[in-house]
Amino acid sequence: MENLEPQNQHTLKGPVTISGVGLHTGAQVNMTLKPAPPGFGIKFQRIDLPEQPVVKADVDYVVDTTRSTTLEHNGARVSTIEHIMAALAGTGIDNVLVELNGPEIPIMDGSAQPFVEVIDEVGAHQQDAKKIYYSLDTNISYYDEVKKVEMVALPAVDYRITCLIDFNSPVLGTQHANLKGLQEFSKEIAPCRTFCFLHELEYQLSLNLIKGGDINNAIVVVDRPVTEEELQRLAKAFQREKISVQREGILNNIQLRFPNEPARHKLLDVVGDLALVGFPIKAHIIANRPGHASNVEFAKKIKQYIKKNKHVRDIPTYDPNQPAIFDLRRIEKTLPHRYPFLLVDKIIDLTDTQVVGIKNVTFNEYFFQGHFPGNPVMPGVLQIEALAQAGGILALNAVPDPENYDTYFLKIDNCKFKQKVLPGDTMILKMELLSPIRRGIVEMRGTVFVGNKVVTEADLVAQIIKTREGK
Repeated sequence: MENLEPQNQHTLKGPVTISGVGLHTGAQVNMTLKPAPPGFGIKFQRIDLPEQPVVKADVDYVVDTTRSTTLEHNGARVSTIEHIMAALAGTGIDNVLVELNGPEIPIMDGSAQPFVEVIDEVGAHQQDAKKIYYSLDTNISYYDEVKKVEMVALPAVDYRITCLIDFNSPVLGTQHANLKGLQEFSKEIAPCRTFCFLHELEYQLSLNLIKGGDINNAIVVVDRPVTEEELQRLAKAFQREKISVQREGILNNIQLRFPNEPARHKLLDVVGDLALVGFPIKAHIIANRPGHASNVEFAKKIKQYIKKNKHVRDIPTYDPNQPAIFDLRRIEKTLPHRYPFLLVDKIIDLTDTQVVGIKNVTFNEYFFQGHFPGNPVMPGVLQIEALAQAGGILALNAVPDPENYDTYFLKIDNCKFKQKVLPGDTMILKMELLSPIRRGIVEMRGTVFVGNKVVTEADLVAQIIKTREGK
């Protein structure tokens, strides 16, 4: 696949279909991956059901982790999603609709490689939208005392995973696997197949499960002596003439793709299950003895933390010791506003897509004389006006002679006032472009912070109009 810009969202260049049987149901399933717009995420659609319901790939919709990860919502149930989720995460695909005509993702060879191959075959399309990464600023830990599972997410500059397994097995021993970055996934992790122990295989066969199992889509670890009679019974179950045990304690003559293939597959499952967090993260994940149940519980903890703290990642830092990018004189050259209606004191950050301004609120503001004089509160409409003025500087930064243009605001949407702004507060005014400026139309998302709290937010649309001729 071509090199992708990690700061952008991606979908597929076109639809692609892959078919196979479900591991546990044995049902033949056709799965079609279809391109989706920015912000869509990963969603599964059961086109075989009457209403063709859709379920989002979200940890909140996980209903079963017994043998694989299963989602259910809106009447749509989809199981064994971890390998396709890992393939999409590992190839950098953010937005895709996964159409299925059955209840389970096809197992293929038990790895994510077949999915990576079809994704590479159709190719990725870079979208005109930024991918927002969430960086952790503290450790997030999960521990299951019964299963002796320990997982931790450490702050890091990228996304990496260390996985350790120890099943007290003389065949597997203690294994570990590393993923230094998702760019390694396709080559180092995707080909690694699922594994199970012989006693687990026999138990699932006794329950009439793994109907889609084949001798080549799982590594079977022989963890005890096996009689010839048992091997014949397994051969019959898998419709093979003969099954044998290799010296390494692996059933059926399968060749390991890596000496630590089981540990790498556990890491693959971690990638797939943690993709259900729904947000791309930057963290170093250390997983000791992970499984689907613990992966999902850990993913819930990470998602809960991000939802609680997501606004914090975007809070601009204001250091009064740093010189302003625009001081008051420069602001007056750009904006037509003057006392008492100039509501931006300085600009501390300005790029092609974002502006950050400062408004110091004092008790001497003219509006406090008439707006709750006994309980001074800054009017919400003036907070929006302050945002609009900061947005005007962002908009006019796109033209070479801003003094000859004005910005007129056309629309305000999704406006919310969450906290009061009082005398003594320092308002941090942040405006971000939602899309490139076209024909003078500027779409922006505005946020007012006081300290680390969001006090006001709104989406604003403005138009740049030339009102004066240059001298």
